[in-house]
Amino acid sequence: MSDRRYRRPRALSPLREHLRDTFWFAPTLALFLVCVLWSAADALDTAILEGLQKAGEYDTVRSLIGVAEDAKTIVTTVSAAMMTFIGVVFSISLVAVQMAAGNFSPRIVRIFIRSRISKLTFSVFLATFLLSLLVLTSYDSETNPRQVASVPLVQSALTLLMVGLSLLLFIAYVTQTLQLMKVGPVAARVTKESFHVLAKMPVQRADDTPLPPEVARVRHQGRSGTLRDVHAARLMRVARRKGVVLRLIPRIGDFVVPGMPVLAVHGEPDRVPSRWVLRSTVSVGVERTFHQDLGFGLRQLSDIALRALSPAVNDPTTAVQCLDRIVQFLAALAARPLGAVHHRDGKGDVRLIQDVPEWGDLVDLGFAEIRGFAPGNPQVSRRMLAGIDDLLGLVPPERREPLERHRALLVQAVERALPEAAERAFALEPDRQGIG
Repeated sequence: MSDRRYRRPRALSPLREHLRDTFWFAPTLALFLVCVLWSAADALDTAILEGLQKAGEYDTVRSLIGVAEDAKTIVTTVSAAMMTFIGVVFSISLVAVQMAAGNFSPRIVRIFIRSRISKLTFSVFLATFLLSLLVLTSYDSETNPRQVASVPLVQSALTLLMVGLSLLLFIAYVTQTLQLMKVGPVAARVTKESFHVLAKMPVQRADDTPLPPEVARVRHQGRSGTLRDVHAARLMRVARRKGVVLRLIPRIGDFVVPGMPVLAVHGEPDRVPSRWVLRSTVSVGVERTFHQDLGFGLRQLSDIALRALSPAVNDPTTAVQCLDRIVQFLAALAARPLGAVHHRDGKGDVRLIQDVPEWGDLVDLGFAEIRGFAPGNPQVSRRMLAGIDDLLGLVPPERREPLERHRALLVQAVERALPEAAERAFALEPDRQGIG
């Protein structure tokens, strides 16, 4: 049974993920909403003007015309400058994204694409530009307070408000973009998302109950791609209704092709669920996401470290910063049960078994590839030794083997690469900062 109650993660919506991975939806929605907002402001301006004219307040109308004419100069300036401003800002931003992808990893681009502040800023900029054009169409050349048909006072005030909001968002956007060009905030962002995935996973004791015999397998029939999500709640309802146990064969993050088995059915042969019901529970996409993918964060951190340690970049300090986050994440998993997740129904019966990476898999993912570059970078070898020693002090005895194996391999590689005893001793001295 589970050690604590947990909220089963909701299924990944393909439409929601598609919209989060695109940059067109939020601006398009903003343009539609600003048209609605302008229509409401135009109706309010018309109501105010007609009310004053019916009441004979022509002096007030004349004053409002003067205020609106003064605001027209600002609205015209905004309309002329906003599109140029948008082009310059986001051209620079695209260069920044390209530099971040080259310096860190192409998988880091998803942080920029999915950034809410980036989409909000772009949306507000375009909305401000469109609003200023719409407001300019509302100005009336007539200056006689008895005959004027439109005084866009509320619309002009709304435009000025949008300009102020655009400036505030511009400051926030530039601040975030500059932060995401630094390795520290990027590694922290990846680690934070990894902890969100970890928080959604149930904590379970080992379950040695034997499974019923396997009676069928459901093969993937859709497009080829990365397995991003399995609709656990729907699968459990199907399994409970049929009285069977379903087992997910590939892990989240595996690449699947048509014809590959994805679900195994355990139970009675005459109670196998229909295949079309099970096909709709698997979500396949172009690339991996953090949704239910416990190892994706370590994969990104390792990629950043490997690129930093390549001869073309030669930046071991960046690799050390990634090792800091790798050790942080592994420390959080040190005593946590891992392996197959057994999803249970309300009666406590296992209905779905989902494989997740074991402790050894995650340790290999975090250390194996970086270890290959450590012999030529004493800063990296010293930090990795310190991290492994720290983890050895946290894990239970049964989890020491992967860490001890990586430590021994690292020591052997450094001893082979450095013939001088003093250099070997220096490179093999654990140091949490690498080299200060």
